[in-house]
Amino acid sequence: MKKTHKKSQRSKSKKKLVASGGRAVEVRASGELNRINEHAAGVDIGGERHYVAVPPGSTEHPVREFGVFTKDLYAIADWLRECGVKTVAMESTGVYWVPLFEVLEECGFKVKLVDARKVKNVSGRKSDVLDCQWVQQLESYGLLQAAYRPTDEIVVLRS
Repeated sequence: MKKTHKKSQRSKSKKKLVASGGRAVEVRASGELNRINEHAAGVDIGGERHYVAVPPGSTEHPVREFGVFTKDLYAIADWLRECGVKTVAMESTGVYWVPLFEVLEECGFKVKLVDARKVKNVSGRKSDVLDCQWVQQLESYGLLQAAYRPTDEIVVLRS
C-alpha cells in the first residue's frame, strides 16, 4: 500500500496529459511557461540607435547596440543570422521601425511589429537594453501579438 501511495505522489509532480474536449493537453504541475520560439530576437527601436537581444546562449554577448543607417540595419540582419534567429519582434515607435522592418523581411526573417503600449505594461524596466531583452523573452514564450500591417499595395494607396 505504501508503494502505491509514493508512486501516485511522484506522478503528480511530473507532466501529465489531460483530456480536454476530445484532445490531450499537457499540464505542468509547476506552472512554468514553455518557450515555443527558441530562435526569437527582440529589438528596441530608437531614432539614433537600435538595441537587439538574441536568446541567451546563442552568442557570448546576447545584447548589442547598432546604429540606424542602412549598413547598420544589414549588420543587424547578419548578426541575427549568425545567432540562429528566425523571428524578430520589435516595438513600434514612430516611423523609425520601417527601414529595419523592411531590411529584416528582405533578408528572410519573420518580423513581428508589436504595439509598444502593450509591451510596456510591466513596471521596473527603465533602459533600452532591458526593453529589448523583455521583448525577446515575451516573443520566445509566444506572448506577443503582431500589430496590423497592411500589404505593400495598400501602403502605396494610403500614402
